[in-house]
Amino acid sequence: MNVYTTDKIRNVCLLGHGGSGKTSLVEAMAYLSGITSRMGKVTDGNTISDYGKEEQKRQFSISTSVIPIEWEGHKINILDTPGYFDFVGEVEEALSAAGAAIIVVNGKAGVEVGTLKAWEMCEKYKLPRFIYVSNMDVDNASFRQVVEDMTSLFGKKLAPFHLPIRENEKFVGYINVITESGNRWHGKDLIPCEVPEYNKPNLQICRDTLMEAVAETSEEFMERYFGGETFSEAEIRAALRTNVCDGSIVPMTMGSNTLCQGIYTLLDDIIKYMPSPENREVAGINMKTGEIYHADYDFAKAKSAYIWKTIVDPFIGKYSLIKVNSGVLKTDDMIYNVDKDIEEKVGKLYVLQGNKPMEIKELHAGDIGALAKLTAARTGDSLSTRNTMIKFGKWEISRPYTYMRYKAKNKADIDKISQALQKITHEDQTLRVVNDSENRQLLLYGMGDQHLEIIASRLLNEYKVEIELAKPKVAYRETIRKSSDVEAKHKKQSGGHGQYGHVKMRFSPSGDLETPYIFEQEVVGGAVPKNFFPAVEKGLQESVTRGPLAAYPVVGVKAVLYDGSYHPVDSSEMAFKMATIQAFKKGFMEASPVLLEPIASLKVTVPDSFTGDIMGDLNKRRGRVLGMNPTAAGKQIIEADIPMSSLYGYCTDLRSMTGGQGEYSYEFSRYEQAPGDVQEKEVAARAAKVAENHSEE
Repeated sequence: MNVYTTDKIRNVCLLGHGGSGKTSLVEAMAYLSGITSRMGKVTDGNTISDYGKEEQKRQFSISTSVIPIEWEGHKINILDTPGYFDFVGEVEEALSAAGAAIIVVNGKAGVEVGTLKAWEMCEKYKLPRFIYVSNMDVDNASFRQVVEDMTSLFGKKLAPFHLPIRENEKFVGYINVITESGNRWHGKDLIPCEVPEYNKPNLQICRDTLMEAVAETSEEFMERYFGGETFSEAEIRAALRTNVCDGSIVPMTMGSNTLCQGIYTLLDDIIKYMPSPENREVAGINMKTGEIYHADYDFAKAKSAYIWKTIVDPFIGKYSLIKVNSGVLKTDDMIYNVDKDIEEKVGKLYVLQGNKPMEIKELHAGDIGALAKLTAARTGDSLSTRNTMIKFGKWEISRPYTYMRYKAKNKADIDKISQALQKITHEDQTLRVVNDSENRQLLLYGMGDQHLEIIASRLLNEYKVEIELAKPKVAYRETIRKSSDVEAKHKKQSGGHGQYGHVKMRFSPSGDLETPYIFEQEVVGGAVPKNFFPAVEKGLQESVTRGPLAAYPVVGVKAVLYDGSYHPVDSSEMAFKMATIQAFKKGFMEASPVLLEPIASLKVTVPDSFTGDIMGDLNKRRGRVLGMNPTAAGKQIIEADIPMSSLYGYCTDLRSMTGGQGEYSYEFSRYEQAPGDVQEKEVAARAAKVAENHSEE
């Protein structure tokens, strides 16, 4: 592949609902630009961008892939992102590298939840965008309906650049609104034609909208517009480029991916209207001077780059995908990783075409490429030189809230599984592995149930290890509400030295649920020698890890050793420890033991129309709604306290209730006493487990 300068580069991210046609659009672009000699199909599993085994099996995108396309002396880096919400982290990574976006809308399905989410992301990151309506060759596909729906949602900034010509329900050509000319397909060729009469009124409306936008770009144009003058095509295009780059106009176009119709003009329009990196800003901190460093994709400045994605593939190895923020990166350059304080030699430079690495001599500012085998590099790291150490801010990635417990199917694979998961977490920023040692379980956090299921499938197919996903144990705690006074004696005689330990203890609530226990001693007259106090505390330490009520950790207990007795020969640390364990069990169960459940502070963001359903559902889950706050985007944030046990499966339920529009986040708040029925259930489960273990023995 050729080397391209900053002004000849376009970084374009494809966004949209799952199944809207992003991957087939990439295939059409690749075919037209000569990368492939035949177009692949998602259903056949032979597309360039969906190269992963899981993607081919499931027939949808799971990770973002980069397809660089050479077109009319320019390089367009197409970032094909997943449409399913479980893989939003991949979309966010792609947005950090993109300079513009194409929101793909299925002409038959119309505006979907994924379309709205894509628009929100573009607004959040101020990305110029196109709307591309796919599947125009399908019956019932309606470009006009999509235009009307999008305009009613997002206002007059939407401007159709092309209008479809349909005859006998067939998509046969298009009208260029800027030139007011018609074009008709004959096979693969495009032949000029007259604008059909039925299209003329709509063409006039679209043309007037565009001319108003052009007029607003300068006072001179405004005067000419009101003076009745017409603008030249060059003036219109230059003004529209300004409008598109600043986001005041969002062009709408359409085509058929499978028939490769409308793609040629889309590629042309990307080059004509979308900004090159030289028109965008990027800044970091110079770590030596502490000053802001305006990299701004300037090829003349010191080299710097940002790792926006990592690929760890058991077959092709590890690649760090970078975007060059300034300077020119060349093979054999020395680069310094600011985050890891490591200097490494670049070796070879690559551009990835799906999973196919192609060597390249240099990458100019604004370009996207890949570096192989950078040892310590992770997604989000900043690369520069030792002389000019630049650190860029890390991109915001969604936090995972759905979690499940996982176990190795084969115990011999435990180490292999943890190594494989470590590799996958380097690649997937929204996956977290947590060792919940208190409840003796390993947890896998992801963006949804499907995400976790795919991780399990990848472990099996790519790393040849198998895990079982199950419902996680809730982190209950045990405490007491009353006081008790008990004594316990550990006494054994079996030839030679015996064992003798005798303690009298009081147990009461300490009032501090943050610490498991508070130990005090009030022994007088040496009834229990001082050297056995640590053994008593050790007994308490062991006891509070698994409470007597339902085997959950104990909190908030005050234990006072006030009396006891010892034997000058038979007493030992072990004997006093065992006596304390017995005393704790007895004293705990006599002091009105209760189960505490973890309570989370939950925030659910939904459109206004769903608030009633959400609040009703929260009540069913024993949630307490605390209030509602409206947001600027016509949504409500519902705040509630809810037991953690009620949040299992909430991600899936919320999506089904809101058609995918609801989002939620939570954090642990405090512990509260669990209701009687919950406590009974947990105590019964513990008793059943104990009985089962005894029967096995």
